[in-house]
Amino acid sequence: MSDKKISIAIDGPAGAGKSTIAKLISKKLGILYLDTGAMYRAVALKAINENIDTLDEEKLSKLVENINIEIVYSKDEQKIILDGEDVSSLIRTPEVSIGASNVATIPDVRIKMVELQRKISSESSVVMDGRDIGSYVLPNADVKIFLNADIKERAKRRYSEQLSKNITLEEVLKDIEYRDKNDSSRSFAPLIKASDAIEIDTTNMSIDEVVNTILGYVKNYG
Repeated sequence: MSDKKISIAIDGPAGAGKSTIAKLISKKLGILYLDTGAMYRAVALKAINENIDTLDEEKLSKLVENINIEIVYSKDEQKIILDGEDVSSLIRTPEVSIGASNVATIPDVRIKMVELQRKISSESSVVMDGRDIGSYVLPNADVKIFLNADIKERAKRRYSEQLSKNITLEEVLKDIEYRDKNDSSRSFAPLIKASDAIEIDTTNMSIDEVVNTILGYVKNYG
């Protein structure tokens, strides 16, 4: 990777492989990876812990006024620190997953998170994944990718990641269907493919194939 700063936006629905691919891209290029979804999960976790409905706009707007979310790296792993506590494992439950999709519909929550995301991007090269990175968070990103896959394949992938959590494939599929509808229909910064994004259907692709495809686009940019 050259010394030239670059920003890479990777969007797509739940289970499309965004985080896995983004992490590998960041390692290959030696640049920062920012898991934006984890930030919304942290907000959801705080709301749940404080018995706040994750769709209560008024209370969530107040909640994020003083929330402190830090992203730190330890042994090449991203850690999410919420109000001084490492919550990296606590934010990966089905309840928090749905909560994250809910809080992400609240404008004040998104504004707060996007403010932090843009600040990080302005300071260094970054690969960022989420639902609205290329369309809203980083509209001027150098490379925009939109990952997609058949919903049943996405559910299988997410299920295989959560085998230790005693949930069924049917529950995972329902979770993804809920998140797809929620993310796509929200009025503020919905899940959408940016007009200048490159769409990649990962249904029948291996992880390496997806990574190499994206690296090809990055090389052409550089």
